This record gives sequence, structure tokens and C-alpha cells, in this order.
Amino acid sequence: MSNENGTEAGKAYWKANLALIRNCLIVWALSSFGMGILFRPLLTGIEVGGTDLGFWFAQQGSILVFLGLIFFYAWRMNKLDHQFGVEE
Repeated sequence: MSNENGTEAGKAYWKANLALIRNCLIVWALSSFGMGILFRPLLTGIEVGGTDLGFWFAQQGSILVFLGLIFFYAWRMNKLDHQFGVEE
């Protein structure tokens, strides 16, 4: 499949790709900005590693979520590439 001609399959591939990117960015924003800053007062009572969950997300959790998202994105893009016949 080639996306150069603007085929329906190419449009569907890029739509799925952009949806995946959007969803990963939403998860990352919620874990870093949301859990570490906005929702930190709500997470104060939950202990993780001797500190509250909001502080943990601000210091370590958002980084671990980001690393997990990198591996998830690579895995899901390989599935999308295979589904649309554009794998390497």
C-alpha cells in the first residue's frame, strides 16, 4: 500500500496513527501534569515508597509512564504497519 496517491487505505492508516499519538499524549499529560500537579492534593493520602502518590508521580511515575508509552507505541505501530501492509 502506498500513501502517495491519497488512497482510502492510506488515509485510514494515518487516521489510526494520529489517534494513537493523540491517546498516548493524553495519557502522558494526565500522568505528568495531572497526577503530579493538578491532582496531587487528592493523592496525598496514598503512600508509595515512603511518600505520597502525587509526589511520586511528579518525581518518578511520569517518567516510568513515558517509558512505558514508548514501548506501547512501538508495539502498536508495528501492529498497525502489519495491518495496513506497510511494515519494514
